[in-house]
Amino acid sequence: MNRTRVVVIGAGIIGAACARELAVAGFDVLVLDRAGAAAATTSHGEGNILVSDKGPGPELELARLSRRLWPEVLAALAERTPSSSDAVDGADAVEWDPKGGIVVATTAEGAEALLPFAAAQRAAGVRAEAMDSDALAAAEPFLTERRTAAVYYPDDAQVQPAGAATALLTDALRAGARLRTGREVLGAVVRGGRLTALRTTDGPVEADVFVNAAGPWSGEVARRLGAPLDIRPRRGEVLVTAPLPPTVFHKVYDADYVGAVGSGAGDLRTSGVVESTRAGSVLLGSSRRRVGFDDRLRPEVLSAIAGKALRLFPSLAGVHVMRAYGGFRPYVPDHLPVIGADPRLAGLWHATGHEGAGIGLSVGTARLVRELLTGRQTAIDAGPFRVDRPAVLGAEPPVATEEES
Repeated sequence: MNRTRVVVIGAGIIGAACARELAVAGFDVLVLDRAGAAAATTSHGEGNILVSDKGPGPELELARLSRRLWPEVLAALAERTPSSSDAVDGADAVEWDPKGGIVVATTAEGAEALLPFAAAQRAAGVRAEAMDSDALAAAEPFLTERRTAAVYYPDDAQVQPAGAATALLTDALRAGARLRTGREVLGAVVRGGRLTALRTTDGPVEADVFVNAAGPWSGEVARRLGAPLDIRPRRGEVLVTAPLPPTVFHKVYDADYVGAVGSGAGDLRTSGVVESTRAGSVLLGSSRRRVGFDDRLRPEVLSAIAGKALRLFPSLAGVHVMRAYGGFRPYVPDHLPVIGADPRLAGLWHATGHEGAGIGLSVGTARLVRELLTGRQTAIDAGPFRVDRPAVLGAEPPVATEEES
């Protein structure tokens, strides 16, 4: 059994997935979080597991890997969940819903962009099926009649994000991992050029390997450890309606969502994204803007989101919105996650930079981390996610660390 001591920094969906993957493989895993499990970015998203919004390239390959792994992971969770009546069924708490996604163009320009995009995805192995007007009306009877093209992605799915992270973390703990919350990373202890311990608010924490999975805060964590990354917070907001009769049957979004995801602009970008939850509420998104860690909800942003949603589903006019929430996503300028060992500081690894795709990419990311740590051949090429690429290293100078001989 591999008893390498691994500290995972961050108990969100990425940290939970990495902790589970490593603990099940026999690593001695400790998860640290400055707050609580799934308490930040993970609990402020929509739970999307998407292939539809990613063009051919490394991120799509990671998305396809993760999509293949999710059912396997859920089956393993169900198998290992205690059968006692008072136990929470981990797989059920995830609220896995492989309902598929529909991307809709509402303008001629949107159709001109969507159809070639879908064709390129099909060439890369994605199931993307063009829908005619009759098929679209049957699939989404309340959708606007102002549409110029639509593509169905049967592999798009959804989970309850906090439930998914909690289930993954619970399975990690069942496999022997430990969780310590309320511990903030303050700095590094380096011996002979190797990271050997974290300085935390509760004292030093030693290990053989440290995995930075702190999401939007991973850039700051890396800076404190002396190996800065250019990972910045990018804020997004979601509106939640009161429970409704069945109204939206897939994840439905406007074709301009792909452009908003891939944009590097710091100003507000919105697109229509509408999907239901198991409880009957409808989630309305989405927005992207870079405002640092300013967590104030802006009425103009919420209004823009609502307006885009109504363009897709006019029947939602007058529906009660019972709450709104927002969160920060870890943004990298080249829009690719950061996965692997940091060549600047032995012992430091990263699993971060997924922006709004972390839920969907989590289990694939965890698989790559385990394969890289154990020297196995990786399921996909991990090279594009390497730490030492220009988009990632364009950050502040390193801070001083505690060096011991």
